[in-house]
Amino acid sequence: MLTSVTGIYENGRVILEEPPKSQKKQKVIVTFLDSDNDESVLTERTFGTMKGSFKLSSDFNEPLDDLKEYM
Repeated sequence: MLTSVTGIYENGRVILEEPPKSQKKQKVIVTFLDSDNDESVLTERTFGTMKGSFKLSSDFNEPLDDLKEYM
């Protein structure tokens, strides 16, 4: 079972904001979040950047031979 608890890392120590449910010895994973930029920045996408990257065959909308028995 995975449990998440938030905390602060300062001066080589992790201070948890709440006690974990289990008090027994357990392995942990510490993930550091970028405190300078807590919100992800979305950039505006330029339309048409993929133009010409894909080619559709001329029979794209034609029925597939593999599906003839269902049609």
